Amino acid sequence: ALAEAEVEYEDRDSPAIDVRFPVADPEALLARCRHVEGHDGKGPLAVVIWTTTPWTLPANRAVAVNPGFEYVVAQVVTDRGQERLLVAEPLLQDSLARWGIDDYRIIAYGAGADLEGLALRHPFYDREVPVILGEHVTTEAGTGLVHTAPAHGQEDYVVGSRYGLPVDNPVGPDGKFLADVPLFAGLHVFAANDRVIDALKARGMLLRVARLQHSYPHCWRHKTPIIFRATPQWFIGMDQPHGLRALALAEIKKLRFTPDWGEARLQGMVENRPDWCVSRQRYWGVPITLFTHKQTGELHPNTQQLMERAAQRIEQGGIDAWFELDPAELLGAEAADYDQVRDTLDVWFDSGITHLSVLDRRPELRFPADLYLEGSDQHRGWFQSSLLASVAMRGVAPYKGLLTHGFTVDAQGRKMSKSLGNVVAPQKVVNSLGADVLRLWVAATDYRGEMNVSDEILKRMADSYRRMRNTARFLLANLKGFDPAQHQVPPERMLPLDRWAVDRTRRLQDEILEHYEQYQFHLIYQKIHNFCSVDLGSLYLDIIKDRQYTTPRDSLARRSVQTAMHHILEAMTRWLAPILSFTAEEIWRNAPGQRGPSVFLTTWYSGLFAVADTDPFNAAYWERLIAVREAVSKELEKLRVAGGIGSGLDAELDLYCDGALAADLGKLEDELRFFCITSYARLHPLAARPADALEVQVNGQALAVRVLPTAHTKCVRCWHHREDVGQNAEHPELCGRCVENVTGSGETRRYA
Repeated sequence: ALAEAEVEYEDRDSPAIDVRFPVADPEALLARCRHVEGHDGKGPLAVVIWTTTPWTLPANRAVAVNPGFEYVVAQVVTDRGQERLLVAEPLLQDSLARWGIDDYRIIAYGAGADLEGLALRHPFYDREVPVILGEHVTTEAGTGLVHTAPAHGQEDYVVGSRYGLPVDNPVGPDGKFLADVPLFAGLHVFAANDRVIDALKARGMLLRVARLQHSYPHCWRHKTPIIFRATPQWFIGMDQPHGLRALALAEIKKLRFTPDWGEARLQGMVENRPDWCVSRQRYWGVPITLFTHKQTGELHPNTQQLMERAAQRIEQGGIDAWFELDPAELLGAEAADYDQVRDTLDVWFDSGITHLSVLDRRPELRFPADLYLEGSDQHRGWFQSSLLASVAMRGVAPYKGLLTHGFTVDAQGRKMSKSLGNVVAPQKVVNSLGADVLRLWVAATDYRGEMNVSDEILKRMADSYRRMRNTARFLLANLKGFDPAQHQVPPERMLPLDRWAVDRTRRLQDEILEHYEQYQFHLIYQKIHNFCSVDLGSLYLDIIKDRQYTTPRDSLARRSVQTAMHHILEAMTRWLAPILSFTAEEIWRNAPGQRGPSVFLTTWYSGLFAVADTDPFNAAYWERLIAVREAVSKELEKLRVAGGIGSGLDAELDLYCDGALAADLGKLEDELRFFCITSYARLHPLAARPADALEVQVNGQALAVRVLPTAHTKCVRCWHHREDVGQNAEHPELCGRCVENVTGSGETRRYA
């Protein structure tokens, strides 16, 4: 037996047949219908069913109609001559077209509810079957009448139980008809389809046969078509005796779902699921350690004690201890009156009690688990079996939250397949690009949908990885010789730009920790990558290179920037650790200062600090200046493309503005040039703007930008073009600032 979660649906080609079930008493049927007196029609009267499983007809015990449908009796002419056929009125035209009948006349109408109990004759066996009512009958296909075999379908079984129909199971566990089944003994069910059709033809009961491609249940492991057989099984009742379904639904409301649509999916499945069949007829598995009375079928009165004794034996000798057991060892003289159950437990029950076998047995874990995560198919599998088992045993769900992810597909959204040649082997990725690139792809992909992967996607991911790794390498390289215990600068003494960098890191850390809490790993990747590329690579680290490379080793200007880089590195290493685990550990081992043996044995970095909103150099101030810098960079790029300069330091910058913008820019004084990375940066009133200055809007204020190639000599040390290069006879190639940094006490930096 397969669990419901082990059934998949795939397309299959099957015979679709329309079959006559002759009405045993035509006058009784017409008496329940509305028709003109004296116009009863001519020929045999039959109801017509449509099915794609001819092999189930030997087990037929009834024909179901929907009590709310209107049914009609049509007078038609077929290859049998005049006859009367009953179908659902909404499906009459489709049925007649399928049978190739154009000429017809409706002679009677009747409600489905009025047909209940009418006797029909089985199409090839000598027995009568009743018309029964079933809400599962639809007008989606067929004739609106459903052949009912309680032994071969859940809905058939349920409706059959309501009417007390016999559960005729003519098919053995090998999928073949039993030896006592007339006409089909020994045949495999699928091979019997043609024999059933021949039997119907021989008796004039086949109205039509055609091939149909349709969705059919298959075994998830073997990919083979399956059949449904009604056999005695053990069940966990969903609604009795303690309302397991209601308790489970109540627990679902308390859970956290990621993504949130998982709640409706799990709730719907629990609401509509049948009782849980937990027994399987397999050669190996966890045994169901029960004894049933041979005459009454009742469990042994000491079942709980016997189960405990059986469990002790299994604990010592493995599960074979049950199957090799002589029942007399446990039952004594009663053994002759009881059968030992040889069934095994549903494997979904095994996995469903991991809350007991794993969480309860490991001291480092706790119940309930914070999270169960698996593919979206596990709403009907592990998630559900775990929920039901835990609620039944403990009264609560075994987890606080559920996370479901999509499946891996190629760049075109196709399922991975060897035949398509689109399989991306994880081992190959690890060997060629490294484990962290694969981990980064997992984190960067929005797992709520299907997860696309290809060599090209992984190549782009490797580029992103290098950006983050190279940022860490830059920070490590520039922290050489920095000992946090000796050289770290307190926040109040750090330069404003460095304080901004730490504050920006702090604000980003708040966002990243929230995303980790919400399992939004793709947003973590996006924000860290953007931080490395934009905030650091294109801005902060670009600006501070001058200070880092030209100011004295132990100057405040240099130690301030190293302090900021130290804070950034400490925080970023921890951000990366859950995703780029190997890289984070490598950074950790090479970072300066005293630290624990592993980044995984620490907590989020707490050394970051905020810049108050009342600070004149607060975050908003720097955001305004960054907007100016972006406008300047565009003009510098135009001049570079035109061949006027090689880099920004080959240019002189003049800015023309008034009001608050002029006040903002003026705060940096001469250090504005370091922020814009030009050799000069001069500020003028907007009214002094020359004709060749480009006017732009920055933060809603007018700004005119003028960049020109400098005519001054380049300092070989700092690469700035300054008018004082060569004024010191001992250092004729250096600017005055570099002379001070080399021979004096060093320049003073106050802002950037």
